Amino acid sequence: MNNFTIKCYINTLSQIVRKPGKFFSKIPEDLEIKFPFVFLIISCIISSCIVFLTQTQDNSFLKTGIYFINSIGMVFIAAGFSYALMTMFMKKRVTFTRFFSIYVFSTGVTVLVSWISFCIWMIELWKWWLIGTGMIKNFGFKKSHTIILLASSVLISVLFFWSLLLAFDALKKI
Repeated sequence: MNNFTIKCYINTLSQIVRKPGKFFSKIPEDLEIKFPFVFLIISCIISSCIVFLTQTQDNSFLKTGIYFINSIGMVFIAAGFSYALMTMFMKKRVTFTRFFSIYVFSTGVTVLVSWISFCIWMIELWKWWLIGTGMIKNFGFKKSHTIILLASSVLISVLFFWSLLLAFDALKKI
């Protein structure tokens, strides 16, 4: 997983889609962040291009840019919250690079179809299932611990963004 090519991208994508458990169990402990991050960037570029091509409004460049930044940024936020919870409450320790790579690979696959608005709930569930599969197969987490960790991460993320919305709403009134 050192040299990244388009063939490598397509192979990685097909492995995650066809046999995610097998793919995640083979992620090496010394994986560098470069490979998963390039995988995510390519997926987000493809998805953003599709979003741009399907936009009919005048400010489609702006919306596409926001979509691209959101696609990448949410991986950092979700992995960060989840990693913080894992380090506080679980006995197993995993490097952030390995932990982050599970989120990146899972999001890299699902972002390719997340632009389809009526599929968003199904795609989000699939992404979280892929993340959970990665944690179980690569880190050796118990299923119950993984479910609790992911549910807590989602809850904290929702509360975080809800708090931000309330803060922005209060600032608008000033």
